[in-house]
Amino acid sequence: MTGPIYAIGDIHGQHDALLQALALIQTDGGSQAEIVFIGDYTDRGPASRAVIDTLIAGTQAGKPWHCLMGNHDRMFSWFMQDYPRHDAHLPVYLYWLHERLGGQTTLASYGVGMRETDRQLEVHARAKAAVPHTHVDFLRALKLHHETDDLYFSHAGIRPGVPLPEQSEHDLLWIRKEFHSDTRDHGKLIVHGHTPVACATHYGNRVNIDAGAGYGNPLATVVFEGRQCWSLTENGRVPLVPGRP
Repeated sequence: MTGPIYAIGDIHGQHDALLQALALIQTDGGSQAEIVFIGDYTDRGPASRAVIDTLIAGTQAGKPWHCLMGNHDRMFSWFMQDYPRHDAHLPVYLYWLHERLGGQTTLASYGVGMRETDRQLEVHARAKAAVPHTHVDFLRALKLHHETDDLYFSHAGIRPGVPLPEQSEHDLLWIRKEFHSDTRDHGKLIVHGHTPVACATHYGNRVNIDAGAGYGNPLATVVFEGRQCWSLTENGRVPLVPGRP
């Protein structure tokens, strides 16, 4: 069996919580611990820019970090294209800068303010001037999944019944109900975020590690050895088993 692999849930601009999670991992597994970040680094929280700075610094330093794409990261990336792109799967009234999705807090972390009278293209022009190219490149290079012999990590989950190599980008970033309600074994234990729960939760065939940090709740940090897993806390490892939070 290979060494432990750690996973950090949806961060959503909570940089202080990210630093705390990294400190817990270093205490448990050392400075070169292998970590999977499940995506959604931006939006809602106050420090999206600092979160991306930290992730870029770690990967550039050669740490064994796997940064996956979340749906919010893709929305940010699409907004930063030469002409802002809207996700057609969202309801017509929703867009990245809508307060429900939190894009305005991400831009604020780069010093880009918004006024009620602003047109989207005016905000886009200010964002293009303020967001470093290295951050845009980071977003575009994010992976959709990571897997080991026992585990399959993706932001939202998988489409049940579809072989893992054939999963679509949309499902890996957005799926909810069809995945959550399916109790069959998927060949590997699926580790995902995207849908907030009270704490990291093991459902038998999947582990949800989105503990709602974007809404001010603690950031979930989990360690896996094979299919066994533990929540990582200030008091050490706490077993994470099906049917028990």
